Amino acid sequence: MIRGIYTAASGMVAESDASDVVANNLANVSTVGYKKDISVTRDFQSMLIQRINDGPGTSAIGTMGTGVVVDETATDQSAGGLRSTGNPLDLALSGKGFFPVETPSGTRYTRDGSFSLDGQGYLVTQEGYRVLGTNGPISLAGAKKISVAQDGRIMINTVSADGTGDTPVDTLKITDFTDEGQLVKEGANLFRAGPNATEQKATATVQEGMLEQSNVNAVMEMVQMISGYRAYQINAKMVQAHDELLNKAVNDVANV
Repeated sequence: MIRGIYTAASGMVAESDASDVVANNLANVSTVGYKKDISVTRDFQSMLIQRINDGPGTSAIGTMGTGVVVDETATDQSAGGLRSTGNPLDLALSGKGFFPVETPSGTRYTRDGSFSLDGQGYLVTQEGYRVLGTNGPISLAGAKKISVAQDGRIMINTVSADGTGDTPVDTLKITDFTDEGQLVKEGANLFRAGPNATEQKATATVQEGMLEQSNVNAVMEMVQMISGYRAYQINAKMVQAHDELLNKAVNDVANV
């Protein structure tokens, strides 16, 4: 009975952690470029059950789980839908790849292309981190017109906004990885490359004047939240049932 309490309690803990992940996904359903998380669980120390009182020898009955544990929180890197904004500094990636940005902690990666210009004319994220091009941080100082090609080439015009005399200044440094599972979320819509992450050539194309939306499906997350809540309730009732059995064993059976 004690084992039953531990098994059911482990299920409650796992469902509580999974609910936190779902709640965070729902909170970021409108966050540009957000990638949803998935709570992955695994069986904890399965046991082989055998008959031992049926005469000579033993025979296996099967395995019995002793609980569940959260193995990892994985990130779903599937693409979100694209929304047109008309802003030339709003950039979306169509395909696999990330925008590298310069932060105080080193280079980080994002799919959030809602960029702007800082006071010095550098292309920056909403948090003020400078976006990196092939020549380093991208400077667009003095530009009256900015355009970005699908291959990431950035053209500016410092004279007029009519499109004549555009000058190439840099190319966005779009980065991809052989295993996206090696990327670690750091908050602010940024990823950090893990120690085993290996860069590869990105196949993504740049869509100017568009933003990638979150890949969270609010309806599916709500269904997941309800399912997790029901599983939590079932485990809680199992703990209560085992507690009542222990109470009878101590107070009733022991008095016979």
